[in-house]
Amino acid sequence: YDCRTRQEDMVNAARRLVDQDKVCAVIGPSGSGLVISASSVFNRGKVPHLGTLPTNPLVTMDEKGNVRPYNFRICFLDPYQGKMLAVFSAKELGKKRAAVLYDVASDYSQGLREFFIENFKEYGGEIVADEGHREQDVDFRAQLTVIKEANPDVLCIPTMGKCLPLAVKQARELGIDVPIVGGDGYGDFMWEIVGDAMENTYWVSHVDRYDPTLEDFFNKYEETTGTECMEFMNAVMAYDCLYWLKDAIERAGTDDPVKVRDALEATKDLKLLHATLTMDEFHNPKDKDGIILKADIEKQKAVFLMKIRP
Repeated sequence: YDCRTRQEDMVNAARRLVDQDKVCAVIGPSGSGLVISASSVFNRGKVPHLGTLPTNPLVTMDEKGNVRPYNFRICFLDPYQGKMLAVFSAKELGKKRAAVLYDVASDYSQGLREFFIENFKEYGGEIVADEGHREQDVDFRAQLTVIKEANPDVLCIPTMGKCLPLAVKQARELGIDVPIVGGDGYGDFMWEIVGDAMENTYWVSHVDRYDPTLEDFFNKYEETTGTECMEFMNAVMAYDCLYWLKDAIERAGTDDPVKVRDALEATKDLKLLHATLTMDEFHNPKDKDGIILKADIEKQKAVFLMKIRP
């Protein structure tokens, strides 16, 4: 079902899957807010949910710190991702004055912002500007003007969707030429909007698009669909979620949702396409490496720069 990135549609889709279709598990979508909105449906119905890229801590834990029994994820979390951005900006780039432009209505964006700010300060940095926008915005010049006047030496844009390339493009047009860092909202689609202004930008990723071990996957994707895989992180995560679920059903010896949940929880050293997966006690991957991608103007792609584990 298509939830159209709307929470009410996500909840309705979850109810249909659990109450009418009687599925044994659900995979996707990627948005934290969407998954959080439907978590009560999955837990009430005792149907496990596997998140592809929902990185907010509340996806698998409630506000009181209790684990949501039927919610799992294959990606690392916003605190981890925010800390990676802070470590990379402060330690690898050597920056001291950061500005942030974030989506005030997005759980994902707010989470990255919070943990970037917290950790950047711990590494001796200063937040000189902290500006918000909304998802439907297309003009960020007012916020970016405030940011430019604050004279940062790095700009963090922890958002996704069409907002991200527009914000990067407008920042460069206003003369903000400092490094720009962002989370896993990056996609190759951004080059069509931003072009060479992508230079000096860096992005956290769960996978390296040009990792040789993924080449066969992307070739088969193009053969099957007739198009290049632009949303490569989601594609790889969804693929691996399917094989994670397959493994759990086989270990459970049944597709009974409760027993599948138990098997998902007990996952250990499962070799998947992009990583080896072990679940921790909070239903999150344990000790996964993050990747920093760097925009390459000549190749018009973001290429592998380094692995990072804070």
